Amino acid sequence: MPELPEVETTCRGVRPHIDGQTITHIDVHNGSLRWPVSDGIYALRDSLVHSVTRRAKYILIGLEGDRHILLHLGMSGSLRISTSDEELRKHDHLVFYLSNGLEMRLHDPRRFGCALWFEGDYEKHPLLAKLGPEPLSDSFTLPQFLQSCAKRDRAIKLHIMDNTTVVGVGNIYACEALQLSGINPKRAANKVSKLRLRKLYEAIRLVLARSIEQGGTTLKDFLHSDGQPGYFKQQLAVYGREGKACLNCGMTIKRITLGQRSTFYCPKCQR
Repeated sequence: MPELPEVETTCRGVRPHIDGQTITHIDVHNGSLRWPVSDGIYALRDSLVHSVTRRAKYILIGLEGDRHILLHLGMSGSLRISTSDEELRKHDHLVFYLSNGLEMRLHDPRRFGCALWFEGDYEKHPLLAKLGPEPLSDSFTLPQFLQSCAKRDRAIKLHIMDNTTVVGVGNIYACEALQLSGINPKRAANKVSKLRLRKLYEAIRLVLARSIEQGGTTLKDFLHSDGQPGYFKQQLAVYGREGKACLNCGMTIKRITLGQRSTFYCPKCQR
C-alpha cells in the first residue's frame, strides 16, 4: 500500500503539471472504486486547479469555488501524468484532461482507492476530521505524543500506526522507527520510558523525512507519477529482513504478527 512518503512524492510529482491548469474534461472508465464515483464529478469540468496538497494519505486537489477533489490510492493505486498519445492501461479508471494538453490518470488495479469531490472546508470532511497531526508538522509535538502514550496499554507499534495518534506511520515506517529508537514493537505504549519515547518521536520524523527525500519505499505495486519506483527500500534496516543478520549487532531479525500485520525487529537491539 502506498504510504505517506509515497503519497507526498506523488503530490510533488503531479503538482507542477496540474497546478494553474484547467480541467477541461473528465472520463470515468470504471467508477466502481471503494466508493462509487458520483456523476457529480463531471460538474468539475472547466475548473481551475489552484493547489495540490496532502492530508495523511489523501491527495487534495483544490479547485476554484472552494471545491476539492479527494483522491486515495488504496492498496495498489497510482496517479500519473501522461500525454494524450500514451495508450490507456487496463486499470486507468479516471482520466482528468488538462488545459496544457496533459492527462492525469488514476490507476488502481484493486479498486480500493477513491475519487470524491466536495465543497467547503476540507478539514471538516468525514474522512479527514478525526485524523491526528501530521508527523512532520509543528502540530505533532513531543508533549502531545508522550501524553498519548501514557494513556495506552496497547503495543507501541499499534499505537503509532493509529491515525488518531499521528497520521502516516504505516507498517514499514513503524518497524523502521522502532528499530532506530531501540523499542520492542510488542512493548505496551505506557511501559516505554520517556527517554525512548523521545527517541521514537524523533525517529518517526527522521524516517519519514528521509523516505520522502529519497522518493518513497519501493513496493511491488507503487510507481511514481513519472512511472519510476522509489528507492528507500534499499536502506531498510529491519522490514522484510526476517532471518537476516541485524545491521547493528548481527542477531537474526525476527518476524511476528501484530494487528494482522507482519512486524520485523531485532530481539537484541529492541527491548
